[in-house]
Amino acid sequence: MLDRIRSFFGTKNNMSFLDHLEALRWHIIRSVLVLCVITGVMFFFNDFVFNVILFGPTKPSFLTYRALCHLSRMLNLGGDLCMDQVNITLINTVMAGQLMMSIWGTFVAALILTIPYILWELWRFIKPALKDKELKSARGFVIISSLLFLMGVCFSYYIIVPWTVSFLSRFQMSGTIVKNYIDVRSYISMVTTLVFWSGVIFELPVVSYILTNIGLISPAFLKKYRRHAAVVILVVAALIAPPDVASQVIVSIPLFILFEVSILVSKYAERRKKIKTS
Repeated sequence: MLDRIRSFFGTKNNMSFLDHLEALRWHIIRSVLVLCVITGVMFFFNDFVFNVILFGPTKPSFLTYRALCHLSRMLNLGGDLCMDQVNITLINTVMAGQLMMSIWGTFVAALILTIPYILWELWRFIKPALKDKELKSARGFVIISSLLFLMGVCFSYYIIVPWTVSFLSRFQMSGTIVKNYIDVRSYISMVTTLVFWSGVIFELPVVSYILTNIGLISPAFLKKYRRHAAVVILVVAALIAPPDVASQVIVSIPLFILFEVSILVSKYAERRKKIKTS
């Protein structure tokens, strides 16, 4: 691993350490510029970003709620699966609160859209350090990483967020005494945090492939600590899902699947390493 790092930041392609830092700086600058441009464009579509996307889960007509009601009728369960009692009153208590939340919401939306480009810039930076065989095996890095991230975003937006919003909007600790008037900052922060970090968590197979290639983990290591990982997954599911068993199970199942996929990916990476060295 150290040899690979030295070769990358050494004299490869006649580039010095400072040359690599300069190249990295321009990759970062281009990523930031693209992010700023997309943020500006998204700000002009502020109404769509908020009323349709961010505030979508607060409306009974949201896709997930309608799909669950349809499934409930198909299974002859009446309205048991329906989550159409979403009743949220969002308030703003800060003078510039709505402006700041508009900027933050459009920024996160733009960041999610920019992730594929950022991954492409990252790929362009590390590509010169890869050998020909490694280049072939890692050629789909940008596409696979982008798809996994977007899958995590969609899973959170259509599954985790609606369950969370529906549960918290209906939960009352003292009947009708305490009313829910939710600060818009609290709502937007919750939605953006859940959506973005779910996308990051779905990158686990890619991380497993990279760490296996550089020798930090192995399939045996992942299998050995499978039970520990199960505990961590349940804790994560408990943190990001509403405090009811059904929601936590729905959230934890994809995480378990991701971990098992990561083991298979690690096996694949280790097998390729053995073929190269044989």
